[in-house]
Amino acid sequence: MPINRRNFLRHSAALSAASMLPALPSLAASEAIQTPAAAGFRLMVMATNWGFPGTTDEFCRRAKEAGYDGVEVWWNADAAVQDALFTALEKHGLEVGFLCGGGGADFDKHVPQLENSVRGAVSQKRRKPVYINCHAGKDFFSFEQNVRLIDLTTRISRESGIPVYHETHRGRMLFAANIARRFIEAKPELQLTLDISHWCVVHESLLQDQQETVNLALARAGHIHARVGFAEGPQVNDPRAPEWESAVKAHFAWWDEIAKRKREKGETMTVLTEFGPPDYLPALPYTRQPVANQWDVNVHMLKLLKARYGK
Repeated sequence: MPINRRNFLRHSAALSAASMLPALPSLAASEAIQTPAAAGFRLMVMATNWGFPGTTDEFCRRAKEAGYDGVEVWWNADAAVQDALFTALEKHGLEVGFLCGGGGADFDKHVPQLENSVRGAVSQKRRKPVYINCHAGKDFFSFEQNVRLIDLTTRISRESGIPVYHETHRGRMLFAANIARRFIEAKPELQLTLDISHWCVVHESLLQDQQETVNLALARAGHIHARVGFAEGPQVNDPRAPEWESAVKAHFAWWDEIAKRKREKGETMTVLTEFGPPDYLPALPYTRQPVANQWDVNVHMLKLLKARYGK
């Protein structure tokens, strides 16, 4: 059977990218990173309730039992939802980071949605969030419009003393590495939630040809979403599978750089294990049976992160 030229070139490029990645220890053993930790350094690994089928209390209980330090959930203005969350956090001794955002195509509506969400999360009295992670802007908003959203959240962060990060997410203002670079260079106070899995699929690569831009993003990353992407999608089906070794090593190499900086400065390093449910998690046709267990995959990532960065 003749070799498809496009598949051959893509396969060759993937092998070339893998050969350029730094050699890492076996991630099964996951040796601790060697950079000394200055006083004040703390690793906090957060759990996602994305796809969790039970109650808030059940989610928090399972997160605590698994070894998580906190949870990251969407801010909800409903008083009953807040009470259930804060009661569970207090009961199980967990920290919290909030997701906040704006939706829709109308920029004039997007602005107050984002502002109300972020201000609500930072001003509530029950539990101070460790950080706010923003799903802000749109990939089709103008540069100037998205800058207004960055300036808005920067002001709220200054007023509240709570870090506010903007996520590198498809469909949002920082959806691509080259686009994000323009914002990074224009706004020195912009801090990122680095979910670099999105850039892998946007650029159909492990970003080996944009290393300078990736380095700029790593230097601005305050928070990490630890999901492993690849050239054709934002989430490998199971990071424990040997076929994903190159992608897993690439992501840990990026996260290592953030960990080194956080350890040297004695800062808190927050990481969310964010492998999602179907349709992020591939499923079998007709039955929609997931090909891996989402909770188990995230707990696997939790253990790797704790072993590598928490010592």
